[in-house]
Amino acid sequence: MSPGLQRLLDTSGAFAHPVTLITVGVASAGILAGLVSVPFISKGMKDPETAREVRTRTITWVVIAPLVLGPVIAAPLGALLIAAALSLLCYREFARVTGLFRERLVSALVVLGILAMTFSHIDHWKGLSVAIQAITLSTLCVFSVFPDRPKGYIQRVALGTAAFLLFGVGLLRLGAMANDDRYRALICAVILSTQLSDVFGFCAGKIARKMIPGEPTRIFPTTSPGKTLAGHLGALLLTAPLAAYLYWLTFRGSPLAHPAHLAVMALLTAAGAQMGDLVMSSVKRDVGVKDMGALLPGHGGVLDRCNSLLFVAPVIYHYAVFFGGYATTTPVRVLTGSLLSAP
Repeated sequence: MSPGLQRLLDTSGAFAHPVTLITVGVASAGILAGLVSVPFISKGMKDPETAREVRTRTITWVVIAPLVLGPVIAAPLGALLIAAALSLLCYREFARVTGLFRERLVSALVVLGILAMTFSHIDHWKGLSVAIQAITLSTLCVFSVFPDRPKGYIQRVALGTAAFLLFGVGLLRLGAMANDDRYRALICAVILSTQLSDVFGFCAGKIARKMIPGEPTRIFPTTSPGKTLAGHLGALLLTAPLAAYLYWLTFRGSPLAHPAHLAVMALLTAAGAQMGDLVMSSVKRDVGVKDMGALLPGHGGVLDRCNSLLFVAPVIYHYAVFFGGYATTTPVRVLTGSLLSAP
């Protein structure tokens, strides 16, 4: 087995990092609390439909939490493949909601771009990753001419470009994080912070409505009418310290452990999680749907759960690479590098 493949399949130290343990512990505690409290919550609710939704959402978490965290913690290849799976599933939902799936050529190019980007991350071939981004976007512009339908050209190119940037470049950076020895901690930190951001915002909004009389202030009343100013501020103020602590645990002993870097990454995470949700809310409002899909009962689609990662994953990855030398110890081209020295 080549050193590159051995690294991708390495399962050692799966639960050695405290961030990994914290993430698994919080996820397990949340699921357990949900399962225990659901019967009591259901009895106290007058609306049986709401009680049923609470039960459904909790049961769905029981399934999706290990399905996502399991491969990430198991080995680098697992993290890379789960990122690719999430990207493809999110793109599928985006294409169906926006109608992009009808443009089969454009849709095929986006999928090929996602798969090519996945290979470049698995091989840790940074040059190929950059090339694929430029080639895919250029190809979308060129091949969208082939149907000989000038009407709608801008729309299909724009949708294809947005889809590739969001899922093939943005969300897939979650997999690119696996090219470092600290990948489990960083991916867990990003996932835990972004997912709890939704919880913090929901709880802060509910508490503020009970404590503050009158109609709550909404920053985006049309885009996201259910979210209040208190919810946005609560999510920001609670997510940022959590993210800073998790990043400190992840990058102890490196330049990124400096308070200034931790503060910047924490704010980027807290703000980026909300912006991902708002961007997808804009898409849903534009096309007139409540959820991006129905694959996850009680939650909507995969994209409804991953929207908070769309901007946080690429921003944190590139920040860590630029300021902290993240993913520089892994040999470049871990799978195909041997081809360079072959006779």
